[in-house]
Parts: sequence; C-alpha cells; structure tokens
Amino acid sequence: MTAALATFVPRDYDIFVGLDVDQRSMAITFTDHGTMQKSLKLPYSATQLLNYTEKHFLGQRLAFVYEAGPTGFGLHDELRAAHQFCLVVSPSMVPQAPRKKVKTNRLDSKKLSEGLRGGQLQGIHVPAQSYRELRHLVQLRDTQVAQLKATKQRIKSLLLYEGLPFPEAHGKWTVPALRELERLPCNATVRFKLDQLLDSLQFHYLAAAKVQKQIRRFCQNDPELRPCVRFLASLPGVGTITATHALARLGDWRQITDVRQIAGFLGLVSSEHSTGDKENRGEITRIGDKRLRSKLIQCAWIAIRKDPELRAFYRRVYERQPQKVAARKAIVAVARKLTTRMYAVLKQQRPFVIRTDISVAPLTTEETVGLGERLDVRQNQHP
Repeated sequence: MTAALATFVPRDYDIFVGLDVDQRSMAITFTDHGTMQKSLKLPYSATQLLNYTEKHFLGQRLAFVYEAGPTGFGLHDELRAAHQFCLVVSPSMVPQAPRKKVKTNRLDSKKLSEGLRGGQLQGIHVPAQSYRELRHLVQLRDTQVAQLKATKQRIKSLLLYEGLPFPEAHGKWTVPALRELERLPCNATVRFKLDQLLDSLQFHYLAAAKVQKQIRRFCQNDPELRPCVRFLASLPGVGTITATHALARLGDWRQITDVRQIAGFLGLVSSEHSTGDKENRGEITRIGDKRLRSKLIQCAWIAIRKDPELRAFYRRVYERQPQKVAARKAIVAVARKLTTRMYAVLKQQRPFVIRTDISVAPLTTEETVGLGERLDVRQNQHP
C-alpha cells in the first residue's frame, strides 16, 4: 500500500542514494543538491554499503531508495537498523522518460537517486516481520487451493475426453463421489492417470488444510494479529480466510491513514478520465491483489443476505443501473463498502455490530442473478 512522503523532505538530506538491487550486486548512484553525481557497483551487502558511505560521506545526511523486488525488504531493515532513512518504491510508480531505449542498472539507480532528490517518489508500507510471515502462509494456502482446483479440472477433462461420466448422483466432489471415481471402470492407462490425479487431489486438500491450521495457530499466538483477525471476522460475510488474507496484504493498520486507501489498494475504485467540465468514470482499476479482491466480492454476496443495511445499499445501486450489469455493479459497490467497514473496525479496534433497527425485504431471484457464482472481477464496474 502506498504511503505519502509526508515525513520525507529532500532539503533535510545532503546525499541521495539510488540503489538498483539484484541477487548478487547493487548499482549505486550518489547525488547531492548540486552537480555531484557518482556511480559505482558493490556486492549485495548492506554492511559494505554502510562502510563505503561512512568512509566517503562521513557527517552527511543520507537518504536511500530502491525498488521493491524479489530481494525483499532485508536491505531496508539493515539500513533502518543503522538509523538511515530508506524508501522502498513500487517499480510501476517510478516516473519513466518517454521513448527511452537504453536501460541499465546504473541508469536505473541514477533515475532513483534523482527522483528522490526531487521528491518525486512515493514509498510503500514495508510490513513488519509478523505480517511478512503471515503473507508467506497466505500465499502458500492460496497456492494449494489453486492447485486443488486445477486438479479437479484435470480430472473432469480426463473423464470428458474418455467419455466417462462424473458421479453426479453423490454431488460435486463429495467423499462418496471420490470413492466411486476410485472404482470407475476404465482401461489401465486411464486408470493410472486418474489414480495419480486423485492422489494429487488428496495431497493438495490436506496441504491446504494444514496451512490453514498453521495460519490460525500463528494468528492466535501473535498479540497484535489475534484481535485484528477477530475484528475483521465480525463483519458480515467476512470469515477467517478473508480476514487473514486482508491483514497479510494491508500490513500494520496504524499506517492506514484514509478510509479510501483500502479500496484504492485493492482496485475497487472506479477509473477516471476527466478534463475540464467533463467527468468520465469507467470500470474499476483492478490494481492490487486480485485474489483478495475476488474474495471480498464473494464476501459481499454473503453480506447482503446477513446485513439488512448492506442489502438496502445493494438494492439502491441495483435499481440505478441497466438490468444487464446491475447485479455486477451493485455487488462491487457492496465490496467497496466492506473496505470502509474494515477500516473502521481496525482503526477503532472493536468488533462490528449489525444494526437491528432496519427492516429490508429479502432479495428477489431477479436481483441476485449470479449469486454464488464466481464473478470475473475484470468485468465488474464501480457505479
């Protein structure tokens, strides 16, 4: 999540250090307020970088900047531990010169150094260690769930290709259905492949369940995460899976300064191309974590059944839209509403209480076209 550079004032620093970091080395550019500019290359080591700056820029105030990437936040942590200012920026937010055909590590570090000197760079929130560990677990769970779904599709594709029926009589992917698949008559080659896919299905199912237990245990043992998960899970439609995913992506709730930040971070706000007196708003931006955005939309479908206030809001948006897209636009608006409630319970550190003084009629079948289906977020538009 991006954070404004309210605490960074370029004139408070003497030297601006741009770092282009890869696995083994760092391209470094030092720039001051005048004409001095020096570039060099060092091994990827915060200790060597600090020793060099102490030797050549002793007594001067330094500000460091590098792009977020596969090397993580270790360099940031070491520089901050040495009481140095370090900004981590998103690569997509770094200004680019048009039609520039030459790209090298040295030029990238120079661009970062000059951008920091000019105050043109916007940093991201660097999550604390507990949130980073939670993010690892959440990513692992989502990977196992994705593999589980992919394996189910492979099994169905195999059955369709061979003209074999799926045991629909027992429901979708129930234990009796799996047992029938294990006894399904077919030739030896198809039997071998089907058995391997069923073994893979069981492996990913057990792995996802194991990761979920570890996430629950990790959050219970962390004094900061435990109440936040409870507050988020108190929202109607939001469960533990979505709550832990949201915490992992948002990081420290104390760094969220505006009620609109979460919706913008998850791409649930409408894009805009306006000029003069003409205002033109389009589909949602779809930036950020698409998996969390999809989960929030699924939570919104459940929330409008449980919360009369959200149900009334859904109906108001639905009635203003063309019939073809009314359900999609309305449910995305409800998902955005959920982000404001997430902000409220985190900032106030209290559980959400559903209002009982509102009476709203249940939704009709026509109003809930697509209810329970997994909507393609790319097709959704914010009203």
